[in-house]
Amino acid sequence: MIKAIIATLALTFSVSAFATPSVADVVVQAQLPAIAEQAQTLGLDWKVGDTANYNLDMGGFIKGKMVMSVKSVEADGIWMIQDMDLGFAGKQNVETLIDPNTGAVKKMIVNGKEQEVPKQDVEVVDIKEDKITVPAGTFECVHAILKDKKDNSEINAWINPQLIPMSGLLKQVAPSQFGKVTVELTSFSKK
Repeated sequence: MIKAIIATLALTFSVSAFATPSVADVVVQAQLPAIAEQAQTLGLDWKVGDTANYNLDMGGFIKGKMVMSVKSVEADGIWMIQDMDLGFAGKQNVETLIDPNTGAVKKMIVNGKEQEVPKQDVEVVDIKEDKITVPAGTFECVHAILKDKKDNSEINAWINPQLIPMSGLLKQVAPSQFGKVTVELTSFSKK
């Protein structure tokens, strides 16, 4: 359980792995390590139609919404879709093929173009039980503080991987080249 929580936490934070990252890159990359850990400890029991909706605030000047959903479960993996509407910054679509047994990202397609899967080196600094209120309601959760070993930046994440589909993310606050990024759950549906 703790390994799954740690993995989910790592998944919820992101740093730029691309030379010129987009807002979508920042949001999506945060979730990859947590999915991998969740798969290795619990297995990914995602169903087509699992959905989580989020508000995004990128440093106060870019605000938008993100919908994460399971598009398909196939022989070669699970396709997770992230549709983002970032207001004046535009719309972005990210499709990620994930191995359900290992959580490894096999393929990532951003706005129709295949991308290199980002590498991450994250350390859990602190983890404790907590309760948080987000637009979707009030939830029991785990609050984790993570550190990116590359730049020592600190990420705060509140998660509940047993209740919230895919990443388990309730709220995340992380630094980025765009300023402080806040992601908050507004609703979810688990099939």
